[in-house]
This record gives sequence, C-alpha cells and structure tokens, in this order.
Amino acid sequence: MQNLRVSIVQGDTRWHDPAGNRAHYAQLIAPLHGTTDLVVLPETFTSGFSNEAIGSAEDMQGPTVAWLCEQARILGAAVAGSVQLRDAGGVFNRLLFATPEGALHHYDKRHLFSFAREHERYAAGQERVVVTWQGWRILLQVCYDLRFPVFSRNRFDAAQAGQADYDLALYVANWPSVRAYPWKTLLRARAIENLCFVVGVNRVGTDGNGLHYSGDSAVIDFLGHPLNEAGEEEVVATMTLQAAELLAHRQRFPALQDADGFSVGG
Repeated sequence: MQNLRVSIVQGDTRWHDPAGNRAHYAQLIAPLHGTTDLVVLPETFTSGFSNEAIGSAEDMQGPTVAWLCEQARILGAAVAGSVQLRDAGGVFNRLLFATPEGALHHYDKRHLFSFAREHERYAAGQERVVVTWQGWRILLQVCYDLRFPVFSRNRFDAAQAGQADYDLALYVANWPSVRAYPWKTLLRARAIENLCFVVGVNRVGTDGNGLHYSGDSAVIDFLGHPLNEAGEEEVVATMTLQAAELLAHRQRFPALQDADGFSVGG
C-alpha cells in the first residue's frame, strides 16, 4: 500500500438533467487531472434522488457509464459515483467505480430506503463489493447502507497475513440536512469500529422534492477524526490517506481479531 489521494466532489446536482449534470461535474473535476488517485461523486449524481427518474434510467451501454469511464481516462484516476441503471433484474441504484485503465466495477445498493418508497421501484443488490485500487481495498456503499453496520463490518483473516477485508469505505449519498447529525455520527462510527478510513460524499442544494442538503461530506480517519469536513457549498477537496498510519494503528490496536464471526445472507 502506498498513500492514496482521494478527492471528494460535493456538488449541487441538477434535478432530472443527466446531460446537464455530466457537464457540470466534468467542469468541477477537470482541475484534478494528475493530482489525485480517486474522485468520488455523490449518489444519483445525474438526476438527484428521485423515484420518478426510473423511467429514464440508462443501461450499462448508456452515456453516463461511457462518460464516467472517459473521465477516469482523462483524469488518470479512478472515478466513482452512483446512478440509476437498468438491467435484466430491474433498475438499480448502482455505484460505479471506473479506473483509467478501463476497468469498471459496480455495487448495487442493498438497503433500499422504504421511508421514501425506494423499495417499490428499485431492485435491491445482494452482493457486498470490495475493489482493489492502488493497493487499497475499498468497500463500496450507498447512502442508507450507512445505517446497517453488520453489512459493512470489516473482517479479519488471520490466514491472509492478518489482513482486514478492506482499508477504505466509500459512502456516496443524497442525505437530507434534517438528518445531518446521524450522517456525521455514523461516518465516524463506521471508521472507528472497522479500523479503516471512511469517505462520505453528499450533495448540496435543494432538490425537486423540496428537500435541502447541507453537504457535510467528510474524510474520516480510523480513529474517527475528520481529516476534511465540507460545509453547505459546492466543494472539491483532495486529502491524502496515509497507508503507514493505518497499518500501524491496526498493529497497535488489533481489535478486529477479537470480532465475532458471522455471515450475511441474501
């Protein structure tokens, strides 16, 4: 593992405007060329969090997937963000992770937000996904997943040189400001309990449903300390995650080896 430069992109997503959002986010991230290893966009960054956007959901051959892969190539960095995507199993809230070499990974949001009837329109993912990038193992998660610690629980494998399952957890979100305190608190909790870095990227502004978003995107270290916290404005910020500090902390405080064993069913 080497140090990892991570850029959080907290934008004011346009409502139901995929082309406009692609242009807007392309402008925000263009200055990051050559200065970062991983760019993280918010949840549903082409439309906002809308059940009505399901009617115009693209597929994996659509313009947004192509755009994300092209941005990764241009920037020389991995780019991640979620969009509504349709395949044979339905429409998923899918977190994409594209690398500059052309690899494309994805994770489908497992925990659908029934409070907003997301479960009535979208299909739930089943698989937990950890990708490897620049020597880091990265857990992919979407918004409401943050409230369910069992699914994101880091795992310790003594047979694999004492390795944890992952080193960094990504949470992309459209998390309204009325619930900002749980967002901030749970990001810290996930970092502390899993002995990992956590990056949470939210949006700002007011969406077409009248919901306000205060941003509060953050990069959190393994002790729960914020390395960067955004406010309510659009912001692009890059932080360097220190690999040696993470590994040293796990060696000093090997709590994962005492964790309960369990498996998560479908």
